[in-house]
Amino acid sequence: MTDPISDMLTRIRNALLARQTETLVPYSKVKAGLANILQREGYLAGVEEINNPYRSLLLKLKYQSGQPAIRNLKRISKPGNRRYVKSIELPRVLSGLGTAIISTSQGLLTVKEAKQRKLGGEVICEIY
Repeated sequence: MTDPISDMLTRIRNALLARQTETLVPYSKVKAGLANILQREGYLAGVEEINNPYRSLLLKLKYQSGQPAIRNLKRISKPGNRRYVKSIELPRVLSGLGTAIISTSQGLLTVKEAKQRKLGGEVICEIY
């Protein structure tokens, strides 16, 4: 697999389309950080690390009155086309209603956190 983050986002998208309540994703530190940000921002109901038969993340999907909390999940920076932005060029997603996740020197951050710390970095994904 050349892009594990894209695989994770696709698994979430497919589970939402199938109206599942949870999905399994192979574990990595970056995926765990991304899942924790999604939970903190209110897009996931829960994140749990499990170890049978291999280490993976159990993502509990969130629905609001029958509709998924995640309307759109888009990978921005890809292995063949990396997208880096400066702190003054951070993207606004849906006029501030959505969020973008940025990989910075201080770890994964949302756009709001990166603006407060005046950090730029690689734009991982946009979500709303």
